[in-house]
Amino acid sequence: MFRFILSRLLYLVPTFIGITIIAFSFPRFLEGDPVLLMAGERGVSPERHAELSAQLGYDQPLVVQYFDFLGRLLHGDLGTSLVTKKPVLAEFLSLFPATVELGLVAILLAVLLGVPIGVIAAIKRGSWFDQLSMTGALVGFSMPIFWWGLLLIIFFSGYLGWTPVSGRISLMYFFPNVTGFMLIDSLISGQDGAFVSALRHLILPSIVLATIPLAVIARQTRSAMLEVMSEDYVRTARAKGMPRRRVIGVHALRNALIPVVTTIGLQIGVLLAGAILTETIFSWPGIGKWMIDSISRRDYPVVQSGLLLIAGVVMVVNLLVDLTYGLINPRIRHR
Repeated sequence: MFRFILSRLLYLVPTFIGITIIAFSFPRFLEGDPVLLMAGERGVSPERHAELSAQLGYDQPLVVQYFDFLGRLLHGDLGTSLVTKKPVLAEFLSLFPATVELGLVAILLAVLLGVPIGVIAAIKRGSWFDQLSMTGALVGFSMPIFWWGLLLIIFFSGYLGWTPVSGRISLMYFFPNVTGFMLIDSLISGQDGAFVSALRHLILPSIVLATIPLAVIARQTRSAMLEVMSEDYVRTARAKGMPRRRVIGVHALRNALIPVVTTIGLQIGVLLAGAILTETIFSWPGIGKWMIDSISRRDYPVVQSGLLLIAGVVMVVNLLVDLTYGLINPRIRHR
């Protein structure tokens, strides 16, 4: 196991270098001059523009700028926002809990609904439930997030008035930001109605964000279950007269979970990408909306370091998924 972890960490090195190149290059393909955007409507003289460019290092060749960025990165310096003048890492850590909270609820919805739907669809292959659920999964996978989110807002928030349109909690509640997770902070605050308000604000964004992962997990679970249920050991277990629940739950589902876990791990990246649109639609103050605002403001340090931090989260999650294989199936040994 130690050798496997070490080899996986070594594989992350070239991946990390490639990500730094992409994160550094992406903001520089955007139109607009960050120096002029910093100046705002006042504008700057050519002399002042040259001075600010030299101060920020933008007058250097791109290769020099990249190695300067990489050197600061290796020293733990992710830069400072050109707009807010705050360290990028501090802004990321303050906003990341909001995205994590939304992502965790979304992935829980996707797993708790997707896995059972996939299992039942495999068991009842060809039935009306199988056809209906897989058709729904295909529609959910194909549906644009921004369109789906707007539909839910119009119906549940506008027409029925059941859920709020945007934000994380009603403006009438004020309490210390202890953990950054609104559900937890509202619960420990002791204020009447705060937790319910936070929960109501979370319903629509989490449903929108969970739609695509739910569809993918349901389809992958069904496919994996159908493949496993045709194996010899499953047929042998049935021939021995084992209860159907034990055959499905122990022999079939446990072995089918390996590709499903892989799919769930890959959906973390999908969640982070989907969070950008979801947070923008629902004005959810997380890293997705933060990145969109930074791109529109040409805030180079935030864009490049934000991309790097998000990619780092995805790499760590994928590593944890690989390590989970051995826990699901003891026959798998990482050497």
